[in-house]
Amino acid sequence: MSDVLAILLAGGAGERLYPLTKDMAKPAVPFGGNYRIIDFTLSNCINSNIRRVFILTQYKALELIRHIRDGWNILASELGEFIEVIPAMKRTGEDWYQGTADAVFQNAQSIVAENPAYTLILSGDQIYKMNYHDMIDWHRQNKADVTIATIQVAPEEAARFGILEIDRDYRVVGFEEKPKHGHPVRSVFNPEMVSASMGIYVFNTEVLLRAVAEDAVDPQSSHDFGRDVLPRNLERARVIAYDFIDLNRTAVRYWRDVGTLDAFYEANMDLVSISPEFNLYDRKWPLHTHMVQQPPAKFVFAQEGRRMGVAIDSIVSAGCIISGGRVVRSVLSPGVRVNSFCEVEFSILMPNVEVGRYSRIRRAILDSGVRIPEGSVIGFDAEQDRQGGYHVTESGIVIVPSSEPAPFSGILKG
Repeated sequence: MSDVLAILLAGGAGERLYPLTKDMAKPAVPFGGNYRIIDFTLSNCINSNIRRVFILTQYKALELIRHIRDGWNILASELGEFIEVIPAMKRTGEDWYQGTADAVFQNAQSIVAENPAYTLILSGDQIYKMNYHDMIDWHRQNKADVTIATIQVAPEEAARFGILEIDRDYRVVGFEEKPKHGHPVRSVFNPEMVSASMGIYVFNTEVLLRAVAEDAVDPQSSHDFGRDVLPRNLERARVIAYDFIDLNRTAVRYWRDVGTLDAFYEANMDLVSISPEFNLYDRKWPLHTHMVQQPPAKFVFAQEGRRMGVAIDSIVSAGCIISGGRVVRSVLSPGVRVNSFCEVEFSILMPNVEVGRYSRIRRAILDSGVRIPEGSVIGFDAEQDRQGGYHVTESGIVIVPSSEPAPFSGILKG
């Protein structure tokens, strides 16, 4: 699709994912064992044959830039294809990006230079499978100026989303951000559901450039697409809704915004369920990433009693050693070591974590490079975990932060 430019917004500070974002931007946070969060949106682009991509970064971008450099140098520049990381450069003034719309406005020059007919706006912190080609075809067929991707959600969940009012020809005529009342407008695609914005937009490029330029001079604007730009243009432009088609082929349409610790945890746990809601193993829709060179995973000791290296209903990445420990319903990233007589349950272990002997870990996220001392007990007593300096989320997930930067760069610590 040579007439399409994708702009992937990856400049958010990721405050709600702290401390996982202490040393890196949110889209660079490891997810699902081998991957980074950004890999899912980028894989959608490549699988949709969209091969011109700008990634707009701002906060703590070094690890993200390295990941893109090492893992996504797969396109043919001689054919005009690229995945280009563009750091914030204060092109239009003295301010860094003030919001999603401002990030696009500050890079208007780069967009004009590519001269795309359509510009696809994407987020770097969502997990889903979507053929953007289908959405752009829908945009063209409906002669839209702007198309908003929507997902059907139950009316009782409307307060978590921006809800669209859509008329019978799919034109968006109203937008309500996180409605608190009990009567959100029902979806034209399914009268039993409501249509929520996914934060994915297709713009005719001239419409996009005009809209963000007008927003930039509005002193009352927060410079956000969902809050400001789109509501302002509902009457001035033909804004159409597109009903999300999930290529994941499960009973429930799968789309997760992993911008909070609890959402991040639940999305990882989705991967290790007996019938995963999100399929990592779909060869028709491959997921690409930077694959670090590691030896195969190893399971050590098979003795009667407690000393047995075993993983059940879990993702175990390359370079992991489960040495006489037991892992259940967990995600182990590359280079993890679980030592003898340990029990790890319902947990996420980031790259190069080591769990000392006789430790018990439950419902926890262990950040990159963490070393758990022998005999540790984490995830069984929330107050004790807080006193130990760990962060405990509202749903009781314990976050054990890294004490030093531990980038997912492929170098195993001794």
